[in-house]
Amino acid sequence: MISIALYKPDIPQNTASILRLCACLGIKTHIIEPCGFNLNDSRFKRVIMDYININNIIRYDSFESLKKNNNNSRIILMSTKAKKSLFNFKFKENDIILMGRESKGVPSRIHQLLKNSLKIPISSNTRSLNVALATSISAAEALRQLNKI
Repeated sequence: MISIALYKPDIPQNTASILRLCACLGIKTHIIEPCGFNLNDSRFKRVIMDYININNIIRYDSFESLKKNNNNSRIILMSTKAKKSLFNFKFKENDIILMGRESKGVPSRIHQLLKNSLKIPISSNTRSLNVALATSISAAEALRQLNKI
């Protein structure tokens, strides 16, 4: 099954929404620390509700730790800077979809390390989608391709 990785998330409501999505779809979630907030934050708790109890969350202290502990998985970066559309990409069962930080994305060194970088096509008049919406679209497309939904 695909999984979602969040790189140093910094908005509690978005992270909670993504974790709730992953709980509902049975998707494992990787969080690369540090988070920009405490998991006891009231904004986080308001959105996550009791879904935190049914989510499979694995935490890492670095991107390198995520990569090392998942060496049988491709890490697919979702980025507004990517050239290839996620709709023209073939997802595989053990793929990890990496979502960047809301405020900064991921560092350029991670862009350079990863072979696969994808974008969600959006209007040329706009900059980006909210990270929770982008995660939803990415997860749904990967699950659709793998006949999991």
